Amino acid sequence: MTSATAPAPGAPQVADVQPGATAPAGWRGLLRRIWADRNGRLGLILTGIVVLLGLLAVAHLTRYDPLAQHTADRLRGPSGKYWLGTDQFGRDIASRTFAGIAASLRVAVVSVAMAAAVGTLLGTAAGYFGRWVDAVVGRLTDVLFAFPAILLALAIVAGLGHGWFNTALAIAIVYIPIFVRVSRGPVLSVRESEYVKAGRVLGFSSSRLLFRHVLPNVSAPISVQVTLALSWAILTESGLSFLGLGTQPPDPSLGLMVADSRNLFTDAWWTLTMPALAIVLAVIALNLLGDGLRAALDPRESR
Repeated sequence: MTSATAPAPGAPQVADVQPGATAPAGWRGLLRRIWADRNGRLGLILTGIVVLLGLLAVAHLTRYDPLAQHTADRLRGPSGKYWLGTDQFGRDIASRTFAGIAASLRVAVVSVAMAAAVGTLLGTAAGYFGRWVDAVVGRLTDVLFAFPAILLALAIVAGLGHGWFNTALAIAIVYIPIFVRVSRGPVLSVRESEYVKAGRVLGFSSSRLLFRHVLPNVSAPISVQVTLALSWAILTESGLSFLGLGTQPPDPSLGLMVADSRNLFTDAWWTLTMPALAIVLAVIALNLLGDGLRAALDPRESR
């Protein structure tokens, strides 16, 4: 992969972690280092709040059914009865916002999981084997990078059809090249390490070297990239739903709620403000968490 083509404008950001950086031993040590960072501490708190709100909707613990219409209470402002008000159909905005958060998290987790798995495997193979494998993966990556990320996602969703899984698949395809680049760079460095060379001399198979010796030592930048990818995936899912290509009504979606309330803002500001703030909160939370995770995993960071 000899090309150095930069991601198109609007593409997801790429993690900047020193190749070979390793995580502190155990989850507790990692969490302590994230908590010690100001951004990481705030990111953990905000991410916990976002996940908790989504779990309330998944467990059906919200005060009202997100799909239930209370026509007598149309466009009611925030009150003790409806904490975040109601929309033009009398549906509780708080319940719909929590359900929208759950829907966005579902799409984000599924899409990033697929992108991380495929992209990391391709990038690791390209960096470790080199030659024609590197060339083929590099050209495919360059082709995907040639398109603006949001336009490529729009084209894929338009071709596959509506629905949350197709949205997740489109986001995953767009994000695979980022994980290829993030994983390939560190592998190029790690494959020349003494312990990898020793493994080759001892006759270890390529699969054993890759999965037991190479991948664990390049996991730090990939882990940071996952958190950054989650925030971008939530933003993209909201954008696709706003355009009518993501989650379809009557199912709640933050982007769809924003689209439906555009013409109501002057008379019922809460219908637009609440789902928009939920999107902002989720994106900021995951970006701060990614920043804290990067500081925790990067030995160059000083405290």
